Amino acid sequence: MTFKILWLQAGSCGGCTMAALTAEDRGLIAALRAFGVEILWHPALSVETGREAVKILEDITSGKVELDALCVEGSAMRGPGGTGKFQMLSGTGRSMADWIRELSGFARYVVAVGTCSAFGGLPMAGGNVTDACGLQYEGDSEGGLLGRDFKSKGGLPVINIAGCAPHPDWITETLGLLATVRLSADQLDTFARPRFFADHLAHHGCSRNEYYEFKASATQFSHLGCLMENLGCKATQAAGDCNLRSWNGSMGSCPDAGFPCVACTSPGFETPSDAFQETAKRAGIPIGLPVDMPKAWFIALAALSKSATPERVNSNAQSDHVVIPPVRDEDDT
Repeated sequence: MTFKILWLQAGSCGGCTMAALTAEDRGLIAALRAFGVEILWHPALSVETGREAVKILEDITSGKVELDALCVEGSAMRGPGGTGKFQMLSGTGRSMADWIRELSGFARYVVAVGTCSAFGGLPMAGGNVTDACGLQYEGDSEGGLLGRDFKSKGGLPVINIAGCAPHPDWITETLGLLATVRLSADQLDTFARPRFFADHLAHHGCSRNEYYEFKASATQFSHLGCLMENLGCKATQAAGDCNLRSWNGSMGSCPDAGFPCVACTSPGFETPSDAFQETAKRAGIPIGLPVDMPKAWFIALAALSKSATPERVNSNAQSDHVVIPPVRDEDDT
């Protein structure tokens, strides 16, 4: 028995689809097929266009075809003036927001793919002239397009696979869990993100953790050191197991590539209180500290760590390559 999904793209750059296509080493379609998942229609992957595509949606709303999961990529555009006409579904005379509302009532589960669909994301930044929002959140506030009390036929709220873009395995694993009836409400966190990835921090498994432990910090993006103190990395505050998984068949998380984590799985990441790639500080101390560490403890530990930092770590932290390799101190033998 197949698990049928429909994938719609709302206010989206298409990046979540591009990420999903790299799922595992066999690709998205084969990875989903292993769980018995069938894609009824996807705007970028399916051959049906025009009237053929619209008929698939109409067959769902008429009850001819059962829909197990509605997957929405991108923000819901409610403007102007609540009409949704900033994004119309071509050939139907109806807005994408209208279609999402109706189809959500027929789906056993509703899945927000990416932070735009989950919380509003990048289309909400600035003046939000399109009145963009997530499916069940508007930033960190419940509501969104479907309302705070929405639950699908399967009894769950919108499942938020947050990320910009989300790791492809988060997508396939979430759909696999739904297809095998192994995702329940208690396996979602307070923002309805699947806990198998959201119970981790992006900091976990970071290849720069030795530098973090000694507070040996990079001052330029080419440096090997920790990106938290100066360059705006929020991995110690961001939900996700990004550094515990390979991307595109190899390592490739943001810090691995030399770029700070911007906490893209979090609501409101698109409008930080301070500039991206810069660490906001007060009295020289980063404002954004690890989520569960009191400030006094962080200051004490940071001071102790810096006083014990090996010269090797300090030197390598502010270089683009290893200048001093680890060598056993003969006095310790």
